[in-house]
Amino acid sequence: MPQDRPVQLTLKRQPVTEGAGVRLNRLFGHAEAPTLDPFLLLDDFRSDTPADYLKGFPWHPHRGIETITYVLKGDVAHGDSLGNQGTISSGDIQWMTAGSGIIHQEMPKGDDKGAMHGFQLWANLPAAQKMVSPKYRDITADQVPEVMLDGKIRVKIIAGSMDGVNGPVDDIVIEPAFLDCDVPTGAVFTHDVDPGHTVFIYVIGGSGSTGGTPVENGDLVLFGKGTRITVSAAEKPVRFLLLSGRPLNEPVVWRGPIVMNTKEELETAFREYREGRLIKTG
Repeated sequence: MPQDRPVQLTLKRQPVTEGAGVRLNRLFGHAEAPTLDPFLLLDDFRSDTPADYLKGFPWHPHRGIETITYVLKGDVAHGDSLGNQGTISSGDIQWMTAGSGIIHQEMPKGDDKGAMHGFQLWANLPAAQKMVSPKYRDITADQVPEVMLDGKIRVKIIAGSMDGVNGPVDDIVIEPAFLDCDVPTGAVFTHDVDPGHTVFIYVIGGSGSTGGTPVENGDLVLFGKGTRITVSAAEKPVRFLLLSGRPLNEPVVWRGPIVMNTKEELETAFREYREGRLIKTG
């Protein structure tokens, strides 16, 4: 019998300033990360005010993690120390595996109306893959499949699967699901999940309820043990991101944009960065 996952924890977004002065909202970070293993951080950078985001995120390093950027509106220009450069736009996703080390920049540009809406998630890499070669998975909006459940619930599948349809992101060590779900008024969304995985939703529009808990735009719900989640839209539609992944159950030693397993590894990473040796070429 399917067992609905209960609500284990709810989080509200909190304003923070990052990069060169980007104002955004953080759902979780250092303090909450152990509970959300393998996920480390989630930022919501939706804004219609260019002054909030135009200063961007100039050159900075990463090692030991993956960063996942999902853009709803606007453009984000990016470049890195390996010579990669480009722009991700409305509906696009960039799944970057920092691995052994990368230095990059992300500069939000917004759209022609000044809107810049998107999210960035950090996922941890296990010790055995901390030092893999960096790589990108750039997924354009037209590569993301969409399914309609019961003829009315729209789901975009970035990673994972639903109704026999697979998302374009695969071969990720944490076996993630990343779904963008739009549930109209009066509808109920149900989805079977791996009982061993960490599962949460982040509400990005409207309001509804899950496990008897009301949720609205800006709420994050982490679920307890079970095999299924249920989200209901009663008087209003609700839109949310559904994320799940396999916990790593490994020690986390974290400072800034670098996440390792031991203090010694962290110190080595920052020393190599200072000495210009963070990037591995062979």
